[in-house]
Order: sequence, then C-alpha cells, then structure tokens
Amino acid sequence: MKKKFLSFLAFILFISPLLALPTSVDAASNTTLYRVYQNEKLLKEFPTAQKAIAYAKYYSYSHVEKISNREWVWNNLPKYKVYIDGKSTTKLEYSSLAAAKNYAATQTNSYVRDLENVGWAYENYANYQLYQGDNTYNNWSFYNLNDAKKEAAKWTNSHIIDLNSNQWIWDNISEVNRKTMKSATAVYMITVDGEQVAQSKTYSFLKEAIMASNKVSNSQVYNSATQKVVHSNIASYQVYTQGKLSSSFVSLDSAVAAAKKLYTAEVKQGDSVLWTNIAYYTVHQNELAVKSFYSLQSALTYSKSLSNSTIINQDGRKLFTTVKDFLFMGWNGSSSVSTINQHVANTQGLDIDSPTWYYLDDATGKLNDNSNAQLVKSMSEQDVDVIPLVHNQFDKEMTTAFLKDSVAQNVFITALIKSLKAINVKGLNLDFENISAKDRDAFTAFVIKLTEAAHKQKLTVSVDLMRGDVRWNHNTAYDQAAIGKVVDYVMIMAYDEHWTGSDEAGSVASMNWVEEGIMQYLDYGIPRNKLILGIPFYVREWRIDANGKLVDNRSITMKNIAAVIEENGAVSSFDAKSGQYKYTYQLNGYTHVFWAETQQTVIERIKLAKKYELAGIAAWRLGNEDASLWEAILKYKSL
Repeated sequence: MKKKFLSFLAFILFISPLLALPTSVDAASNTTLYRVYQNEKLLKEFPTAQKAIAYAKYYSYSHVEKISNREWVWNNLPKYKVYIDGKSTTKLEYSSLAAAKNYAATQTNSYVRDLENVGWAYENYANYQLYQGDNTYNNWSFYNLNDAKKEAAKWTNSHIIDLNSNQWIWDNISEVNRKTMKSATAVYMITVDGEQVAQSKTYSFLKEAIMASNKVSNSQVYNSATQKVVHSNIASYQVYTQGKLSSSFVSLDSAVAAAKKLYTAEVKQGDSVLWTNIAYYTVHQNELAVKSFYSLQSALTYSKSLSNSTIINQDGRKLFTTVKDFLFMGWNGSSSVSTINQHVANTQGLDIDSPTWYYLDDATGKLNDNSNAQLVKSMSEQDVDVIPLVHNQFDKEMTTAFLKDSVAQNVFITALIKSLKAINVKGLNLDFENISAKDRDAFTAFVIKLTEAAHKQKLTVSVDLMRGDVRWNHNTAYDQAAIGKVVDYVMIMAYDEHWTGSDEAGSVASMNWVEEGIMQYLDYGIPRNKLILGIPFYVREWRIDANGKLVDNRSITMKNIAAVIEENGAVSSFDAKSGQYKYTYQLNGYTHVFWAETQQTVIERIKLAKKYELAGIAAWRLGNEDASLWEAILKYKSL
C-alpha cells in the first residue's frame, strides 16, 4: 500500500523504549474554535474569540463565528446607510444613527436608512426650490422655508416653489416688475410630450404659466425663446410594489404616503430609490430567493436551517452562506492516462484527482516527470482539478542526502514548479514517506521552501501526513504543527491503523481511532479548512491458525469484498469498538477475518469530516470502489 512504510515507522517508534510518554493530550489545546469571515469568505481561524475579534477588526464587513454552531459573536457590518439623491456607496455606511445623521444633515436630498427597518430613519429632502426667473441651482434647494427666504433675500425677482405641492408660494417681485413681466412678449407655453396643449394660452408672466400647468397632468412650462423647460408637473416619482409600477406622483411626499400602504414597495425617481420598505436581507437557496428579513439575526437563523443557502443584502453583497465547499479528492496510485480516465469516469462529484506523476529520482534533485497536459485539459472540461502527487520513492537514504543538499532542493523545486505551470494545474500534493526522524527539521524547512516557491506562482501545496499519535509524533520526521502553518492543505492519512506488519488483526481504520486522529490534528492548531480526511477504499484480511497465531494478511479492495463474502460464506457481526462489521470464515484449517469497508462506513467517515468542519475527504485509492459508492455518498457532499 502507498502508506505502508510510514505505518512501519510509526509501529517501530511506538514500541521504542524511548517513548515512555503520557497518554493524555496537553490540556493547553490549540484547537481552533472561532472563525473570522469577511462577507461570506473565510479568512482565518483562532482558538479564542478575543484573538479572532482582534484580527477581524482589520477588515470591513467582517464577523466572527463560533465554529460549533456558527453563532455570530461579533461583527462590524454597518447598521445605517446614507443615500444622496437615492444613491449610496460603502463610504456612506455607519455603525450608529448619530454618525449617519451628522453626515446626511450636510447634504441636500439625503436620507438615512436603518438597515433593519423600513423607510427613513432620517431625511433631509428639499421641500423648497429657489428660482430667479427661469434659473435655479443645486444649492438653491432647502429643507425649510426660512432658509429658502434667507437666500432669496440676496436676489431680486426671485420666487420659491413648494416641491410638495409644486406651487409658487412666495416671491419678492415688485409690483412694477410684475406689471412689466405681464406686458412682455408671451413665451411660456404649456406642453405635454413636447407639444403645446391644444387651445392653451402662451404666457408672459411665469407664475401664471406655472399655475396653468399645474392644472394639466404631466405637463411642463416651456420657454419658446430660450427653448428650455422651466417648470415641470410631470409625475416623476414612481411607486413600485413587488417590482411592478403601481402609481406615479408629482411630489415625493405623496409617493411615500402611497408606498407606506403597500407591501414590499419603493419610491423611485428614474433609477434612484428614494424610499423603501423592502427588507434589506434576503435568504437565497441554490441561487433562488426564498425569504426576506428586516433583521439580520432572523435571516441568519433561517439561513442556518437551510442547506446551500446564502444571505444577500439589497446591495448584492453576500454576508453568510451555508454552501460548503466540501472537497472530494482521490489518489490514483498510477501515472497511466487510461487508468486515470477509468478511475475518474467511475466517480460522481469528484473535485480533485491526484495522479502519481512526479518523484525525486536521486539525491541530486533530479525530477522524474510523467505529467500529461492534455489529460489536465480534458479533466478540467469535466470540472475536475488535477493536483499531481509528488513522492520520494519512499527511499530513506536518498531522501536524507537530498534534504542535506540545498542546491539539490533548488534544482528539484525549480523543475517541479516549471512543469506544474506548463501543464496548467492549480497545485501539487507532496507525499514524502519513510523519512528518518533525524531529518524532521530538514524536511520541515524543505516544505517551507517548496511552498514559498509554489505560492509565488499561485500554486497550492498539500502534504500527506500519517494519522500517527500525539504521544509519539514529535519523534517522527513530521512536524505537523509547523507544516500545517505554511501549506494550504494537510491530508490526514487516517488508515493503516492495523497494517501489513501488525502483530494483531484489526481494522485498517476504526471509527474511534479516526476521530481521535482528527482531534489531535486540530490540537496542533491546524485550521479545519486546511484539513482533509484520508479514507481507505480497501480492507486487510488476516489469516489465523488453529492456535490463534497470526499467520499473514492481504489487502482486499472494496469492490471485491462482496465476492469474498459470497465465495467463502463469511459471517458478519457488528464490532462496536471499531464501528464496523467484522467478517470471518474458515478455509483450509485457517480462520480468515476482516473489518469491512462499505458504503455506510465511507458515509460515516464523511460525517466525521463534516462534524469537525474539515475541508473534505481524500480516498486511497480510486479504482478500488464500485461506481455505486459515489451515487450513495454524493448526497452527503453538500449537507
């Protein structure tokens, strides 16, 4: 098997007299318990809420979740938003109403929205517009009449329009000037859709034209001399409900009053939303809007109850999701294109395929390269990423020499990265096994060097590490904690609990043993979203003589288990300790025994990975299973 040398090393270390170690895990756990998100994207994990919050404060739209139940323990999402002329940006978002109002008060035609409520929390829309004859300016819009009059006092022949009634309500035109205006050439026409209203007059005095226009729906006052529209009675404020136009109004206040009586309504002028009672948060499931909420907490509670759901605010920003990028990966154990194609064709929902394409040829850093760019392209068309496996031939002496030679490492890394880029893959899977414990620091340094080089080229690095045991892992060649800090993924090879060299019969991966291994890796401080659980697609059958002595063993692939059971009349019994069915049969005076891997045990392993919020599972190896397995487990991918 791919991992047998590691397992042998683990066994030797376990029985070594040097390992008189305590059996309990250090109480000062580094297990991450909190996650920091920006919007719906995971940024980093921390063992304490305090550290998570301190980190999250550096990011806008961030929040901290408790991993166990996804409870939000802190967030800096804005609570209020300022709109100017119906438009807003992220720079106009605030945590307090006071701060939002302070800014909105400096802007005309602005309002503050409480993002968990309806309508305006504050508004500063102009109620009055100042004119001098036909002319006006943006800064001649006023919230109150006194301010409008104060400005008007600076200008002769000025007048004020009440924007809510659209009426001429005040002017400072003298009687002399009024008479002069009325006796001037008539230039003010009442028009609808650009045409003068039939049998309507043309006016000399603007006020008379405005009064006449206000009696004609959707009309305007047009100055034929300047060819400009100088007053409008068009109902430009439109009320929409559930996305459909309901009614139109000349004044904003009238439109808002109508909208308040409607469900999911908004008042718009052009494409600008000036008032709304539509909930700010909407829960989508599988990209379809399901339900909207005024309260973020209510949206969170509901979203958590749905699979594949996402909270999206009215600005289109994703704030939270239950969509899980749970990876299905499989190793091929082969470089053959035809074998790889057969393996992948047998699967459903496979995200990553890992062919054995590269290995360290000798201690000088020579790379043996069996990569195939065309296969990478064809797999990409099937929505499968190829992440090639890179190994060291499990040659301890050669690896020791290589890890002592920085030049050899540079040669190897340079050639590997160049090839990976040439075939257009996203990363590599490092599987250096049977390494001497004395090379622990040297191997960690190599992993760091390789990862830095890969990251410069935007390539990911995953490393295969044995499940091991926290009691003696520090005496192996693998510094899980240090390696886990730098690489993108760690594959926990959670199998070969009982391996070909074991002196007792047992499961290759009992459930309790696997779960304990997951907890130990979390205790190293490796983030959950970096951990991928390796699962076996094989079992080990043990042969025991009449005296109960273990004679030998063999590996059986999952797809061949049923045939072995049927051909030999194997009898099953559930082994609660392993969480698996144990099968036995008699043949030629020997007892044969194995612990079966089935669809259900694979599902249980997936459930373990999901229980601890791991990034996914990786199967050793593809081709050992029936196609029906993938159909059975696919539904658990997105749960």
